[in-house]
Amino acid sequence: METKQKKPPFRAAVITLSDKGARGERVDESGPAIVRRLQEAGYTVVEALLLPDDQKQLEAALIRLCDGPKPELILTTGGTGFAPRDVTPEATLAVADRLAPGIAEAVRAASLAITRRAMLSRAVSVIRGQTLIVNLPGSPKACMESMDVFLDVLPHGLSLLRGEVADCARH
Repeated sequence: METKQKKPPFRAAVITLSDKGARGERVDESGPAIVRRLQEAGYTVVEALLLPDDQKQLEAALIRLCDGPKPELILTTGGTGFAPRDVTPEATLAVADRLAPGIAEAVRAASLAITRRAMLSRAVSVIRGQTLIVNLPGSPKACMESMDVFLDVLPHGLSLLRGEVADCARH
């Protein structure tokens, strides 16, 4: 009798972008909320960072994580709006190997049913190496609503990135 080998849990990292948070002027609520949600879903969170809204610092952190510990998933929170220091999408795109636009598009579409301001989101979703990077909004409530859109679908995509799934066709 053949036994099925249990696959290791997916690994994730969370990066909060906030100038005030990085200076200690505001408590980061979004990052810890995302960490809890991922852990409840069975992910191992390997790192949680709080960085200022700085494109070069975010690019360096994304590259280090993707090319070093290689979590299958990185979720960022904050820096996706229109403010001059909102540079999360630019930093994410700068380190990307491939685009994965469907996730950000699905989040925006679902979020429009909650608030018309969702159309102002510039969040992106990309792949670097074997890591999926998804930008989330800055508020804890919006992060949870966004994760509601994609969290149950991610295991299939992350298994593909791991090379565990060879055939995706549905019959």
